[in-house]
Amino acid sequence: MKDDFKIAVVGATGVVGREVLAALHARDVPAEQVHAFGSERSKGLSVEYGEDSLDVERAVPEAFRGMGLVLLATPAEASRTLAPAAQAAGAWVVDVSSAFRGDGNVPLVLPGFNTELLGATMKGRMVCLPSAVTTASVHVIEPLRRAFGVVRAQVTAMMSVSSAGVRGVAELEKQTADLMSGREPDPSVFPHRVGFNLVPQVGGFMVGSPWTEEEGGWTLEAARLFATVGDALVLAGTAVQVPSFYGHGLTLNVQLKKAGPVEQVRAALKTSPALKVLDTPGERIYPMPMLVTSDPTVHVGRVRAFPQAPEWVTLFAAVDNATRGAALNLVEAGLKLAERAV
Repeated sequence: MKDDFKIAVVGATGVVGREVLAALHARDVPAEQVHAFGSERSKGLSVEYGEDSLDVERAVPEAFRGMGLVLLATPAEASRTLAPAAQAAGAWVVDVSSAFRGDGNVPLVLPGFNTELLGATMKGRMVCLPSAVTTASVHVIEPLRRAFGVVRAQVTAMMSVSSAGVRGVAELEKQTADLMSGREPDPSVFPHRVGFNLVPQVGGFMVGSPWTEEEGGWTLEAARLFATVGDALVLAGTAVQVPSFYGHGLTLNVQLKKAGPVEQVRAALKTSPALKVLDTPGERIYPMPMLVTSDPTVHVGRVRAFPQAPEWVTLFAAVDNATRGAALNLVEAGLKLAERAV
């Protein structure tokens, strides 16, 4: 990457944006090449970048002139406006929101799975990334697909409040304080109180459908990703908002084309560099969201099969939704695209 190559991190004050800055710093990208952008309410703030600090500029379309790479850690509505402007300014763009995941003209890329798309011919100058749940699910399913073949997978995702960004974290903090003080809080970010509760709705419902947009997104994203490796696979399930701050927990039921003993399933999972297998339940060793903080791998364990239906495998996984589910994918995809600018 050239010394004058500039990288814009949009949404730099948010949960994912801060992790993006940390990941860029870990890759030894100099502070003078990184520019932090945020919304109007973030303008004038500063964010840490190693021992340096970056002033946060307002993210407006004209701000991207001279940028070689724009990393969008923004809500979908902001991405829809900013992504075209960044491309028009000549930058490569990576978007982590759901804004373009259904657009066949925008490649859906999961680094470590279909990374080769980052070097392929594109209609535009942009790629988008799958959700944190899809990211974790695909990384778990892929080694099983290679070893046994996979027909479909069902997932129940227990999603932390950081899936709604800093507003979600702040709401759980306030609700917890209110409830501990005997006050019933009023929800604003989530459809119901999430403090000391489980809410089987993450995001809005799709028009005319019983599925939420989060759940429908998994099916769409998995279909697009596995199509790039020449396979068809159905991923569906239920999203549940849970009262934890960071990290998602996933129960996956995977139907294999060819049944295999649990030992072989576990061995197949261990072949993936994207996974860390923690599966000694007798010693209370298994994945938990608290163990994945800042860990780039997806943790997987509690691997089981049913004697009556040996083609079905059940397991549990945990992923750091801010780090692995978003920030590292943004940085890995972005720096790969940056090589095309050389």
